[in-house]
Amino acid sequence: MQTSATQMESKNKQLFDRAQRFIPGGVNSPVRAFRAVGGTPVFMHSGKGAYLFDVDGRRYIDFISSWGALLLGHAYPPQVQAIQECAARSTSFGTPTELEVQMAERIVSMVPQVELVRMVNSGTEACMSALRLARGYTGRNKIIKFEGHYHGHADPFLVKAGSGLATLDIQEVPGVTAGAVRDTLLAPFNDLPAVESLVAGHSGELAAIILEPVAGNMGCVLPEQGYLGGLRRICNREGIVLLFDEVMTGFRLAPGGAQELFGIDADLVTFGKVIGGGMPVGAFGGKRAIMECVAPLGKVYQAGTLSGNPIAMASGLSVLTELAQNPDHYHSLEEKTVFLKNGLREVFQAWGGPFVINQLGSMISLHFIDRPVRDLSSSAAADAARFARFFHGMLARGIYLPPSAFESWFLNDALTFADLEETIEAARQTLRGLD
Repeated sequence: MQTSATQMESKNKQLFDRAQRFIPGGVNSPVRAFRAVGGTPVFMHSGKGAYLFDVDGRRYIDFISSWGALLLGHAYPPQVQAIQECAARSTSFGTPTELEVQMAERIVSMVPQVELVRMVNSGTEACMSALRLARGYTGRNKIIKFEGHYHGHADPFLVKAGSGLATLDIQEVPGVTAGAVRDTLLAPFNDLPAVESLVAGHSGELAAIILEPVAGNMGCVLPEQGYLGGLRRICNREGIVLLFDEVMTGFRLAPGGAQELFGIDADLVTFGKVIGGGMPVGAFGGKRAIMECVAPLGKVYQAGTLSGNPIAMASGLSVLTELAQNPDHYHSLEEKTVFLKNGLREVFQAWGGPFVINQLGSMISLHFIDRPVRDLSSSAAADAARFARFFHGMLARGIYLPPSAFESWFLNDALTFADLEETIEAARQTLRGLD
């Protein structure tokens, strides 16, 4: 049953007021607070296929897909069945299970250069552990990360980290000591000479270069031609570990992620999102010689009681198996995302204001700016206030976009072309009253 906007606001405001009494900011992840766009967060009750339903039963076409995790949509039936059957046996053992073996086999079979893989509980944990491993393997301490790339909230990564920090305009994070980030060197994305300069200035000191091969935390920002290959050559020459953070792109852009799509082999790679199908799970993997440094084979320590949790394994395995057996999902997602991009571009061109739409595979982002968005500085120069007005206009028309101009949109394959046409029409109507 549809309800009025006033009723929706009232119900959500009641819940948000309650939440703020017991949860910092009323949310358990900062971007959910709507600080960048204003207004009261929408509290969801359920999801099915391409749709979200809030606490009043109002339907939204979903373009965040649990921040990229739900490639096949909400409540994908084989996944629900796998979770239910697993939960009936137990929610956790704290011992090895066959599901962990099946998941590892599936990942290794799909991803180039991954020979061994270790399951963890989140993308943050995966990146933190992979960084420790790179340092342990090389015996070096310094790393290069890129402005606007987000690798979770571990201390060494919270320097110009895009995403939630950019949304909230947090320049320095209290509690992160100078020592924790002393060995983190920053470079602008898509600037190979800047990386060469850092490498030359710290010869023999660099353990890893870590990046999102396609940035998803300052919008969807693609690597320019030859950029990833240039990083690979630098790492080969200097003995540096090339670490791809594929928490967003892994299994989303291709069965083998960005490594497969761009033909670039990373030494280590981190995963999250799709491999859990919405469950809290992450993983890091890579070349055998590096991964064998992880305890108990080596001395680089990493552990977790819930790592390889059977419900998370069952959930993710059902999704990865479907993707491996039916890779046409990737063609379908690409076709739908290009359809959306072309439709939005036509609408925005008719509107006449400045805009940029970036897109690759099933990732897409909109920026209110009159020049290409290729790094953090160009993304940050876009008109955030105008995006906020656009966001609320779309929300009022039943379209749920990321509540931040610094986030990529993620499509799921449950979306129909009718859903996309409805979205394009909603954008047309929203733009009429934008200025």
